[in-house]
Amino acid sequence: MTLVLASNSESRKAMLDAAGVVYESQAAAIDERALEAGLAGASAADVALALAAAKALAVSEARPGALVLGSDSLVEVAGRRFNKPACREDAAAHLRLFSGEAMHLHSAAALARDGLIVWQHGEAAMLRVRSLSDAFIADYLAAEWPAVSACVGVFRIEGPGVQLFDQIEGSHFTVLGMPLLAVLAALREHGEVPR
Repeated sequence: MTLVLASNSESRKAMLDAAGVVYESQAAAIDERALEAGLAGASAADVALALAAAKALAVSEARPGALVLGSDSLVEVAGRRFNKPACREDAAAHLRLFSGEAMHLHSAAALARDGLIVWQHGEAAMLRVRSLSDAFIADYLAAEWPAVSACVGVFRIEGPGVQLFDQIEGSHFTVLGMPLLAVLAALREHGEVPR
């Protein structure tokens, strides 16, 4: 059997690599923002699940017989959803809005085979952002941009991004962008990793 990760996310690849999972990677060609727009009124958790499923299905249709893993993460702060920053100025604006707030990070994963979703799961984590000064934001982005341009929430928790927070509740893997423990359990059920 073949497992395909429907993503080029370095964080998700690193998680699977560290867990010893053998897979191929093929990014899903979907318009995430258009899909999200079609889900107006849905919760952030439901949108993350829908996007993970859409990614898995998009690659599944091109890979008959393969088990395809799609994953997505969304950040919600003060009831507003945030996507990856469009530019460095956008990143700075996001960080100013996050300052002193509770960030809710929703990570979801879905498995598809032959164009059908066979499993999906979502988890959430709460990250309390400390009060961030303009000087800190400028220094942080000088060091971390453009690496964080591909990160929802404008941080890499495994790097200097950990300095944004004074409290984190939830799975470390969920914060990294995929509910890995649930994914591994599902992969065992589908015969992709040893029981």
